[in-house]
Amino acid sequence: MTPAARISAAIEVLDDLGRRRRPASEALKDWGLSHRFAGSKDRAAIASLVYDTLRRRASSAFVMGSDAPRALVLGMLSLMRGLDLAAIETLFDGGRFAPAPLDAQERERLARPSLDDAPAHVAGDFPQWLEEKLKDAFADELVAEMQACAARAPVDIRVNVLKSARGALQDALAHLAPIETPHAPFGLRIAPDADGRGPALQSEPEFVKGLFEIQDEGSQLATLLTGVTAGEQVIDLCAGGGGKTLAMAAMMDNRGQIFATDSDKRRLAPIHDRLARAGIRNVQVRTPRGAEDPLVDLTGSADCVLVDAPCTGSGTWRRNPDAKWRMRPGSLEQRLNEQRQVLDRAGDLVKAGGRIVYVTCSLLLQENDGAIVEFLARAPAFSATDSRERLHAGGFGHLSDHVRFTRYGVQFTPYLTGTDGFYIAVLHRG
Repeated sequence: MTPAARISAAIEVLDDLGRRRRPASEALKDWGLSHRFAGSKDRAAIASLVYDTLRRRASSAFVMGSDAPRALVLGMLSLMRGLDLAAIETLFDGGRFAPAPLDAQERERLARPSLDDAPAHVAGDFPQWLEEKLKDAFADELVAEMQACAARAPVDIRVNVLKSARGALQDALAHLAPIETPHAPFGLRIAPDADGRGPALQSEPEFVKGLFEIQDEGSQLATLLTGVTAGEQVIDLCAGGGGKTLAMAAMMDNRGQIFATDSDKRRLAPIHDRLARAGIRNVQVRTPRGAEDPLVDLTGSADCVLVDAPCTGSGTWRRNPDAKWRMRPGSLEQRLNEQRQVLDRAGDLVKAGGRIVYVTCSLLLQENDGAIVEFLARAPAFSATDSRERLHAGGFGHLSDHVRFTRYGVQFTPYLTGTDGFYIAVLHRG
């Protein structure tokens, strides 16, 4: 496919998204199935165009004066990819499979694209209904924080220290030009290409052998701040595919015990292969069966319960830009209810002197400090630890200049930390 044909395809996918309001991944998959002539590179390039357009949806519509799929792609090519009017006209030439030529109004707008008078939700490319909630978290840095969330994310991997070391893996993957992550001691970072596409890491022999896992640096740091050590009994209450479970097992040097579970057993499906590939032996996967509680025998026994809580995922907007436009007020309230339930369950599992590590990939105070305020009111046996002291005690004092401290926790953001947006709070049981 030519570059112009790929743009036509991206416009087609965006039109489908506007009509059917579904995840971009589903629309892209359906487009690929109905256009089997498109090769893997074509599909990847089209996906990159779609996701870049969703990253800059509000600002593109502002610049072009329209939120039609064609206008959004035109605005993105100018704002996100830096193409000038002449370069865009060569792609929109009306040729075979190419979009129709630019009209006079489109040329005029693309000749002088400007966001000088744009309101905050346009300049930051986020839903207007979330403005007050996000302003509560970021105040005067709101636009800068949101613009960082509208950028592309790098690809981060975590070295499995049970099988390798960071220097050795960096040498083995030299063809991908990995660099050390700025903050996480076992991380490597790989920049996406000019079109925003990352390498096929799961095809690398080192991945197949379990020498590394794909994991954002923020997730790696959140796991390290659990402070788990060899010999402890740990519960990963919302383990999902097991990313943080694997990282904690490596921290514990395969000693002690981790119990991994999730309310949705389908999310647990990938964990078994990942554990085997990584050479991990100190994890028991507790799969829920019907109404039976898979952790009933562990009440009051855990040194640490990790609550990687269900949330709106606003901290991952760099990777999932369509999610911010599909988010609705009702989904926020649903997640808040789920957080209350999982925190209460964690409180029952922690022994005296133990701790809950509460983590979200959210930027919203309601899901972060707000959830902690409510839990502490319900569970007076618990108290929050000082986040600054926690960072220093864990050997991460240098992070103090790269995070935002809240009342009860610490917030990582793309703008300050260069990671996805993660919130971490540690609660001790007296």
